[in-house]
Amino acid sequence: MPRQMMVVSTLEELAAGLGLLDRPLGFVPTMGYLHEGHLSLVRRAREECKSVAVSIFVNPTQFGPNEDLSKYPRDLEQDLRLLESVDVDLVWTPSPEVMYPPGFQTWVEVEQVSLPLEGARRPGHFRGVTTVVSKLFNAVQPQKAYFGQKDAQQAAVIRQMTGDLNFPIDIVVCPIVREQDGLAMSSRNVYLSPDERKAAAVLHQALTAARSAYEKGERRADALRQAMKDVLGSEPLAQTQYVSCADYGTLQELQERVTGKALLSMAAYFGKTRLIDNEVIG
Repeated sequence: MPRQMMVVSTLEELAAGLGLLDRPLGFVPTMGYLHEGHLSLVRRAREECKSVAVSIFVNPTQFGPNEDLSKYPRDLEQDLRLLESVDVDLVWTPSPEVMYPPGFQTWVEVEQVSLPLEGARRPGHFRGVTTVVSKLFNAVQPQKAYFGQKDAQQAAVIRQMTGDLNFPIDIVVCPIVREQDGLAMSSRNVYLSPDERKAAAVLHQALTAARSAYEKGERRADALRQAMKDVLGSEPLAQTQYVSCADYGTLQELQERVTGKALLSMAAYFGKTRLIDNEVIG
């Protein structure tokens, strides 16, 4: 008979709940407002582990001063219903006070791999991400943790941190889940107007154009970046922030040719909503 899903908020409740779970434990950290992308991570964890834990915490330290923390979508009841439907064992919903008690002053910072791309446009963002994820890892102590490829740089930063700090955790990065028109699923898609939502499909179209050029033999990094810029430029509602063709491991921009695994990525505004997308080639 399936065990009822435990929902806990304090560290004491979490420790007691974890004590009841069989190992290996798979862990999916989220900021809530869950969609099929998150559920795909849970299903993967369910396949590979005996127990699955999920955290829901909108982490204030990864939002910049002009970003959408207060507006970030939240629907805990709906999240819990979805998690129950995919057979999660434990859900941890800590408060900001649990994660950042008064007088909190310790930060975890990954240096090089945090600097380009998102890191260059959102100063302090990855310091918030790595600090909260290290705290989540420390509290939950999973054997495997699951992240989405949509946040490709975040996955790279967390892989680096996990190795550097000797966390005995296997980081599993799962494929992007897309809408029918190719738009990557994101909690932020809810902000788009109908016209912006239609226009946002251009991100995937731009990646597809660059991948197609690569498959036809194009290896010049500049030409692949230009292929993405041209497609994004054809959509009047897309305000491109950056396009990138970077080394997969270091995330440094490739200056000459793509010789190994590379990450194509981009960020663009549609109205006030900033969306990112990426694809791995090579």
